[in-house]
Amino acid sequence: MGFPFLVNEHHELLTLNNNDLPIYRDLLPGVHVQPQFLDVVNGVWALRVQFEPGVVLPAHYHTGNVHFWTLSGKWYYKEYPDQPQTAGCYLYEPGSSIHQFITPETNTELTEALMIIQGANINFDDEGNYLGMLDANFIVATLEKHIADNGLDPAKYIRPPQTDYSTK
Repeated sequence: MGFPFLVNEHHELLTLNNNDLPIYRDLLPGVHVQPQFLDVVNGVWALRVQFEPGVVLPAHYHTGNVHFWTLSGKWYYKEYPDQPQTAGCYLYEPGSSIHQFITPETNTELTEALMIIQGANINFDDEGNYLGMLDANFIVATLEKHIADNGLDPAKYIRPPQTDYSTK
């Protein structure tokens, strides 16, 4: 038995060297983003993110799961203050999780993380009122606007092709 027949041949690795790519500062206040993989069709987003000390994100509900690696610094969820995440921690969050992300103001360094998220974050204020949605589509739109508004180089990240008909 031989190798399977491939419909799509892979002639090169899809790889990024983050040392050669920009980090887009203050995509949200105090949040610096380096996109890795953005798939607006399937709702999957992978980001390298740096958080300034004192960042408090809105409470949010996850429609899908999250893989979150903390590379440096410290952060915690308001709902779980006794379980801070520090350099070397990996966190898995199942869909339907709800929480609020915080980096302590006492942090002396950036908190850096790598995250892979499926679905959307549905954001709420402290009273539970809907604020908006954060998903792969929002990130692409926000990133492109940030780049255009600030005269920055285009972002390089991995993006699967859009869904289309096999024949027209």
